[in-house]
Amino acid sequence: MIKPILNQFITYREQGRKAFAVLIDPDDVRLDEFPLLLQRAQHEQVDFFFLGGSLITQFQMGDIIALIREYTTIPVVLFLGSNMHVHPAADAVLFLSLISGRNPEYLIGQQVVAAPMLKKSGLEILPTGYLLIDAGQQTTASYMSHTTPIPNNKPAVAACTAMAGEMLGLRLTYLDAGSGALKSITPEMIAAVRQSVDTPIIVGGGIDSTQKAKMALQAGADVIVVGNGIEKNPDLLPEIAATVRKCNEALAINW
Repeated sequence: MIKPILNQFITYREQGRKAFAVLIDPDDVRLDEFPLLLQRAQHEQVDFFFLGGSLITQFQMGDIIALIREYTTIPVVLFLGSNMHVHPAADAVLFLSLISGRNPEYLIGQQVVAAPMLKKSGLEILPTGYLLIDAGQQTTASYMSHTTPIPNNKPAVAACTAMAGEMLGLRLTYLDAGSGALKSITPEMIAAVRQSVDTPIIVGGGIDSTQKAKMALQAGADVIVVGNGIEKNPDLLPEIAATVRKCNEALAINW
């Protein structure tokens, strides 16, 4: 069975190509203003939309996906904080196992409840090892999951955790400092994980400048995820898209 989104991640990793995902929190979307963001994302050749959040209170997932389909050709990947957030109109779902924590509910419990629904949904399933990294303050993700993030200055812990996830068969590794993080994940931690696993690495949280985006990419991130930073500064979207393109152009020259 062809799995186009997962293959896209893997191909990017094998080619050394960097990718840019825009994180959309359904609770923060104003539907009348949303098309402008979508048009900019399409123009800047954003690779993925990640849609979801740790806590969703607005029932507009379907409307958001419909607008994405109308204005872009960008794949929609669900970033679930709960099994209740599944929507079959998306393309794929990051099937997260919170391997950095010790709460069985988010290691396997939520997944068991969601599995029958996901199997019938037709969504492409992306088995993902999810690591929460300390961001300088408690985030919604750490609060809702009742887990302690990996300390920001412990790259070996993150590397060994990611390695265990890969050995368990998880196909993607996601390092996340959380929405609105005060600190982004250090290049040292990203590099340590990169040296320890072959899976594509997704990095998000606290990326609010082109400098931070560039450091994450150069350290070994295959995909960078930006959400809150773009909400605060819409001009960050084209700036980071340009940074990703420059990284890819430099790679092409080296080829």
